[in-house]
Amino acid sequence: MTDDLDRRTFIRTTAAVSGAGLLAGCGGSGGDGGDGETEAEEMEATEAEEMESTEAEEMDTESSGGMETVEAPGEVADYVGESSNFDGSMVVMTDQDEVSVSVGAEGNGGAFAFDPPAINVSTGTTVVWEWTGQGAGHNVKSEGDGPLDSGSAVSEEGNTYEYTFEETGTYLYNCVPHKALGMVGAVVVE
Repeated sequence: MTDDLDRRTFIRTTAAVSGAGLLAGCGGSGGDGGDGETEAEEMEATEAEEMESTEAEEMDTESSGGMETVEAPGEVADYVGESSNFDGSMVVMTDQDEVSVSVGAEGNGGAFAFDPPAINVSTGTTVVWEWTGQGAGHNVKSEGDGPLDSGSAVSEEGNTYEYTFEETGTYLYNCVPHKALGMVGAVVVE
């Protein structure tokens, strides 16, 4: 008898769900080919999408310390992609005379990162790399024949190295002692 009750319960439930599904299909928009949404429902959906987009943009800004970010170009993403504090974007710092990058920031299993790891600046901008004093000795050295070279690795907090970018281009750099850990960065000058 228990099996009969279970079967009856199952059949009733299935019938109720099926009937509700059929009735829901009857409430269409009158055969005009629409999907049954009213203008108010469409407006609500559009507003919800706009809010999600705005929230996503705000989260991008919050994750970069309140600064605007853009997707990093392929060359930058390929080079900086292994750094644990790189999220695929670069911080926009255009129209500023001077900007700062931390050397020895948290990342790559210790204080082995540049922060931000990728930046976008205007020609004439001076970038100042500022040592945090964390993660042993660091330096700033261009990948290949680039112009950046802070010299030998230094560990003292407050040490700085600066370079003024006069030409457009992409400048890739690293910390020589910690490059294998992912301590790399990029400056895109426009």
